[in-house]
Amino acid sequence: MDAAEFRKRGKEMVDYIADYLEKIEKRQVFPDVEPGYLRPLIPDCAPQKPESFEDVFKDIEKIIMPGAASPACTELETVMLDWLGKMINLPEEFLAGEDGQGGGVIQGSASEATLISLLAARTKTIRRVQSEKPELTEADIMGRLVAYASDQAHSSVERAALIGAVKIKNVSSDDTFSVCGSALKKVLDEDKAAGLIPFFFCATLGTTPCCSFDKLLELGPLCNKENIWMHIDAAYAGSAFICPEFRHLLNGVEFADSFNFNPHKWLLVNFDCSAMWVKKRSDLTGAFKLEPLYLQHHHQESGLVTDYRHWQIPLGRRFRSLKLWFVLRMYGVMGLQEHIRKHVRLAHQFEHLVLQDERFEICAEVVLGLVCFRLKGSNELNMALLKSINEAKKIHLVPCHLREKFVLRFAICSRTVESTHVKFAWQHISQLATDLLKTWEQSHHQQ
Repeated sequence: MDAAEFRKRGKEMVDYIADYLEKIEKRQVFPDVEPGYLRPLIPDCAPQKPESFEDVFKDIEKIIMPGAASPACTELETVMLDWLGKMINLPEEFLAGEDGQGGGVIQGSASEATLISLLAARTKTIRRVQSEKPELTEADIMGRLVAYASDQAHSSVERAALIGAVKIKNVSSDDTFSVCGSALKKVLDEDKAAGLIPFFFCATLGTTPCCSFDKLLELGPLCNKENIWMHIDAAYAGSAFICPEFRHLLNGVEFADSFNFNPHKWLLVNFDCSAMWVKKRSDLTGAFKLEPLYLQHHHQESGLVTDYRHWQIPLGRRFRSLKLWFVLRMYGVMGLQEHIRKHVRLAHQFEHLVLQDERFEICAEVVLGLVCFRLKGSNELNMALLKSINEAKKIHLVPCHLREKFVLRFAICSRTVESTHVKFAWQHISQLATDLLKTWEQSHHQQ
């Protein structure tokens, strides 16, 4: 959709809303639809090719309005998470389908998904341990619970443990910045010997510093054997799994209890839209379910209705599946795959430019749209380069530490980015590096 069409469609949407409000008294206050009404009305998977805005818009009145507000909001979300799950080839157990035990839900952010899974794991473990050792109180068990994540994991995992009032330990990553099975096993053995109860491991696919991938095929079986909930945080990288050539990065997801990625990061859906799937929805509802009279309804125990309030922290929720539905239809799977592939191509183009300049080095394997690089030399030199890049305000880079090295990160993010932008960025960085090295050598020469 270009700017001209966006203006046109925007005005149409305002007219539609105004008409709706003007004629609202003609609509009945409570929908007639039965639970499960929506699924048969739409295809069971996302279209391969883009559809027109007209087609999408017509379906609002036909499919959404009969189930105005609650039923449509819930049912479209369930089906959209099935669409998205099929696009990344998630194992069947994670899909809701007609009568599955799993299913997906839209959370606000990956931090929220991590927290939800940690709290569900905590409840599940406390109940299990209490049934095995009735003499232990909940407080005894809580004090011994331990969660684990990579030393490269996002700070939000540590924050989830803080909110969940449980200990968390970092597991050392290897020389590719990935956690392998033996590293986790070592920590688990030590902690169990000390009387602690390991209960949760957050594996990361596409770490924030350098887009490294924890080794799920080693970690998954270990977590399953040890009764540890494995949550997978693929916030950024998960969108790439819609491309068959990147799907292998998700191998091992079959061992996980929960999985999460953010369509709002790399799948052209506006913030906030963080997709989370669980194998057993009862693990979530078991942790968060309360049923006061004013929230009860006559379908609730039928098994036909998903009550998403039990899957999240707030009770209230927005209709976030609409924008996902719109994007999946207006781009089609092929359009979204091309978007991902283009970004990966551009990241490799930047990597190639860096490698041609012997003053620079690449610091981690370029797998998706992130390139970690630096000037060969001290951390101070690279801090000075970053300062000059960001103060010039032509491009913006965010750094990271990889072990003892201060590293610059070049991330391809924008929907409209082209090869010319990448060339421009590199010429700009290269020139600033030349200027910096001159003054750096002079000042160090004088010293």
